[in-house]
Amino acid sequence: MSEHEELQSIRERIDTIDRELMQLISERANCAQVVAQIKRKAGSEDENQNYYRPEREAQVLRQLKEANPGPLENETLVRLFREIMSACLALEMPIQVAFLGPAGTYTHAAALKHFGQDVKLSPMVSLGEVFREVEATSCHYGVVPIENSTEGVVNHTLDLFVQSPLHVCGEVLLRIHHHLLSNESNPDKVVRVYAHQQALAQCRHWLDSNLPHAERIALSSNAEAARRAVGESGSAAIAGDIAETLYELNAMKRNIEDHPDNMTRFLVIGRQARIPPSGVDKTSVLVSTANRPGALHRLLTPLAHNDVSMSRIESRPSRCVNWEYVYFLDIEGHNEDPKVKQALAGLRQEAELFRILGAYPSAVI
Repeated sequence: MSEHEELQSIRERIDTIDRELMQLISERANCAQVVAQIKRKAGSEDENQNYYRPEREAQVLRQLKEANPGPLENETLVRLFREIMSACLALEMPIQVAFLGPAGTYTHAAALKHFGQDVKLSPMVSLGEVFREVEATSCHYGVVPIENSTEGVVNHTLDLFVQSPLHVCGEVLLRIHHHLLSNESNPDKVVRVYAHQQALAQCRHWLDSNLPHAERIALSSNAEAARRAVGESGSAAIAGDIAETLYELNAMKRNIEDHPDNMTRFLVIGRQARIPPSGVDKTSVLVSTANRPGALHRLLTPLAHNDVSMSRIESRPSRCVNWEYVYFLDIEGHNEDPKVKQALAGLRQEAELFRILGAYPSAVI
């Protein structure tokens, strides 16, 4: 068989596979529509809670990773199936998601990673507005940043949870790659660099070495930085892939972050009070205790006694009494797991304030 004949044979096989894939995806979409009809007949007090099932999606994606025969990487396979699931969910009921805008931020990218391209996105100018839109039922869910692996926790997000009735419904882990974006083609012509203050901090050493004379100007977001750079000669922005695409800027240098393993964790917030266990879950808890010797030790002892691992603890001023604090805990496992349930019962007895913010699937990377 000649090279041309061999290639033609492979292309014909690809065409056949594509038709089979289209048929199967259409069949899956038809199943989604039938599911929607069944759910509508059953009725629900809050429809979106009945349609969007975070634990089910997490289970499906984990099963795909475990069964992946290659050669596609797990991350690529998950991304493909996420989009199929997103399109099918949109046939059942479109989901409206608020995120910290403007368009082109890393929170925008996190929302797309978690919900897929077929979700309806609403950019908000502040974290407070994201919470308010979900509380007011204008949006079904919101996506907010909670911590960065190099810059630490986002305190404002924690503070909003103290007063908000919303729950944590999921988490997203996003690897942060910063690019130097500009209309210029020569880095020597860059006299100013726009970025969010955290992005400037995360690229400090690279900027010191490569653009030591460029003015660094902190803005409200990297997306706003990209928007500024579009209209100004001699300007560059530090931003990610989505901003590069949206604002049609030239990537003068990619991955300029000082730490290549830079990750940001985002939370999905919503009114969904209970999410069933997915098998690999986290529980987030808000607690406070009186300011007395050994109080925090007594508060956390039930976790150790029940062999429950705590992955994070943060404290914030209570804003009610000077020098008293509320604590945010992330623990491994679902609050309905027997060990976790028993540990939380003991923690509740020691706490003056106790609230489960949510039990939800751990991020599927």
